[in-house]
Amino acid sequence: MPEQQNIEYKQSWHDDYLKWVCGFANAIGGVIYIGRNDAGKVVHLADYSRLLEDIPNKIRNAMGIICDVQLHDEEGNKYISIKVNPYSVAVSLRGRYYYRSGSTKMELTGVELNEFLLKKAGKTWDDVIEEGATVKDIDETSIAKFIADSNEKGRMPETKGLSTFQILEKLKLTDGKKLKRAAIIIFGKEPMRFYPNIQVKIGRFGKDASDLKFHEVVEGNLVQMLHEVQVQLNYKFLTRPVAFEGFQRVEKDQYPIQALREMLLNALVHRTYMGATVQMRVFDDKLSIWNEGGLPFGLSLEDLKSDHNSRPRNPIIANACFFAGYIDTWGRGTLKIINSCKEAGLPEPEIKEMNGGVEVTIFNLQQPEDSEGIRKEFGMISERIRKEFGSISQRIVTEPSKNLDFIQSNYEVFTEYLQDNFGITSEKLRKSFGKASEKNLSNPINSLIIIILAPEITAEEIGLILGVSGRSAETYIKKLKKEELIERMGGKKEGFWQIKKQV
Repeated sequence: MPEQQNIEYKQSWHDDYLKWVCGFANAIGGVIYIGRNDAGKVVHLADYSRLLEDIPNKIRNAMGIICDVQLHDEEGNKYISIKVNPYSVAVSLRGRYYYRSGSTKMELTGVELNEFLLKKAGKTWDDVIEEGATVKDIDETSIAKFIADSNEKGRMPETKGLSTFQILEKLKLTDGKKLKRAAIIIFGKEPMRFYPNIQVKIGRFGKDASDLKFHEVVEGNLVQMLHEVQVQLNYKFLTRPVAFEGFQRVEKDQYPIQALREMLLNALVHRTYMGATVQMRVFDDKLSIWNEGGLPFGLSLEDLKSDHNSRPRNPIIANACFFAGYIDTWGRGTLKIINSCKEAGLPEPEIKEMNGGVEVTIFNLQQPEDSEGIRKEFGMISERIRKEFGSISQRIVTEPSKNLDFIQSNYEVFTEYLQDNFGITSEKLRKSFGKASEKNLSNPINSLIIIILAPEITAEEIGLILGVSGRSAETYIKKLKKEELIERMGGKKEGFWQIKKQV
């Protein structure tokens, strides 16, 4: 029988093998055979008599546990078995912790050790109380968005008339009068004040990973990042923008929206929150998302390609996301990614463990020259912003006329985008805001195009571009809202404008 999760062969005894005993005790237990070679064949153990006495004493003195040590005889060849039971408490060897994973022994340190100790104490990282947090650290706008997102699935418990803290209680994000870490991750005003690296890094690459063109960093709580990442992907990274519409709609495009949604949700829900940031890499022909944190014990990469049970690293966060309808908690996330790519006629996604985490990559069928053709035909908005429109934050005051010229001269590009993605036709704009020519657009239409370019822009900034007051810009925005063309997502400071799909 070959070595496996609960079997280890050693030809002779060495005190360093106490680490293997510790590893078995911290995992699912197992048996260590002393006097067998790597193939499992018995080789005579000459000092078996002494070892029968020494090994139990060394185990007890070094780790404080008891193991069953037995002598065996096979055709006159002696060997010893050490049966190690799994322990519900953490077992250490001289202050160090070891764990048996597969057929290897590993020392637990850093984040892995922290998660291991919490698990042995019956806790997970997200279930721990955050002593420094109060309800004042919770963003009520994010809670409102969360509740609105939950309406479609109908899983959310009744929250009407409840205070912020009472809503958190309903979601099991509190312990007594205190908040759990999960509450800060999902709804915190400034989660990075409590935990580092609560971010998603998005990079646009050329031929390979060494060719970084540009990147953005999205930070905030989970609810905010779910929506902000889609905005960044749409307007800066994807060759052909996609209409996420609250991360609920499924549509065939450069990448299946359901696949992108599940990849991002998996990364945010199942990541190690004390580890590195979530990293998203966008290439011409593929897109990948990596999050720190390996697969749960007993779950393999092959298991992810078929029906499997849900075993979230952060069950409190996962449970809340289930209420919102973001996830199903049935272990179907990876299957949705695979099936949606298959339905779109795309290659099978690649899922692999690397650098202490899991990376999921999906591929599209666009060749680089095809992508270039799309850019020339339609105009990749993110590139036009960078090359022609420029950064609004830098040029909004210094070159407003140039920005306005850019908007007006590319009117057809934007109207095609609005029609293809939101069903907003040129006829609709004409009836609502008057006839438009290439160099004579009404200010409400100008405002709508500015919102396409910069969803987070304020009325005051729109006014600077149009050369009018902030109050006048607010009037244009009100007209757009009255025509049900836009809606505000989030608050005045941290929110953004979202274009509404026409029914």
